[in-house]
This record gives sequence, structure tokens and C-alpha cells, in this order.
Amino acid sequence: MDNTTEKTADRVLQAAEEEFLTKGFAGAKTMEIARKAGVTHAMLHYYYRTKEQLFYKVYEKKISTLAQSIIDALNVPGQSLEERLRLGISCHFDFLAENPNLPRFIVNEVASNPQNWDEARALVNKTLGKVLASLQEELDGLIAERRIAPINVIDLLLDIVSLNAFVFMVFPVLEPILLHDETQRLAFFERRKAENIEMIMRRLNPNL
Repeated sequence: MDNTTEKTADRVLQAAEEEFLTKGFAGAKTMEIARKAGVTHAMLHYYYRTKEQLFYKVYEKKISTLAQSIIDALNVPGQSLEERLRLGISCHFDFLAENPNLPRFIVNEVASNPQNWDEARALVNKTLGKVLASLQEELDGLIAERRIAPINVIDLLLDIVSLNAFVFMVFPVLEPILLHDETQRLAFFERRKAENIEMIMRRLNPNL
């Protein structure tokens, strides 16, 4: 794929991301994606064949980026588990802040089109499987030494994801009521991120 072709394909993917994340799979229109990308409808199908294939490319990109950001944070050498978890929670929150429609999009798609989630779930399992197994071993060692409270790595991950994602699930309701400009919006996100990090840390060590 030459540079021009690659740029066109990326432009189509970016337009598709915007369309899918705001309208979902069922509501997204390939004609609108082509218009936003500045290509013909035929050219869109030349690059990505079907709407389903284009949808999965968007899904794969977002899930892979999210998973990799967490992996990178948890694998920083020379840092304690607490330091790595703080960084991992922060990276996850920042990713969602850059993609605020993603949590609602995933929940809606899993509920309405569960078949579209199967491949993405397999991708997540493949990407995070080894990292989570290693993290569980580390948790078990700290639990045995009575340095943290007992917890399963899946429960820990769910705690992190649910705390961070909920902020963006309810943000459209809160914004017109409580937040009136960009400064307030950014301050709110920083405050919630710090609060979520502290809640997870207190779950692991109630004596903090």
C-alpha cells in the first residue's frame, strides 16, 4: 500500500470511527462515512469491503490502543505495584477522556449486537491474558505478605474500568447542569481521576 493509498484508508477509518462511536453500528451509514472521508462510496468498499469489516477495524483499533496503554503502564520496570497501578488507572482514564463516547458505544453494542463483541473480546483476552496472569501472581504474593487486602485481578480490573467508565457514561447528564466551560470540564476530569485512583488504592490497602 503506497503512501497516498494508506492516507486515504486512514481517512476513511477516522471518519468511520466518528460515525460508529456517535451512532452505533446500526445507525452508522457508509454513505456518510464516505462523504466525511472525501471518497466515493465505491472507493470506501474497495478499501474495507463491508460495513462489518470497517466496524471491526474501528473496534480493533480502539480496543488494542486501550489494552496496550494499560499494559505499558503496568509493565514499567523498577516501579512498585502501587506506582504502576496509579499510572495504569490514570492512562485508562485519559484514554476515555480522549474517547468519551467509547464506554456508551461499547455498552450499547454489546447489548444490541453481541456478535460484534465476540471478536473484540477475543482480542482483549489475547492482549491482556498474560499481563493479568502475571499481575495475579504479584497480587497473591503481596496478599500472602499481608501488604494488601485479598483481591482477584478480574475484580480489580472491573473496579478500575467501572469507576473510570461511569464518569463518561453520566457526563452528558452532568455537563449542562454543573459544568459551564472548558476550565470546569478539565478540572472535573482531573478531580474524578484522582478520586478514582485513591478509591482503588484504599481498596487494596484500607489503612491508607
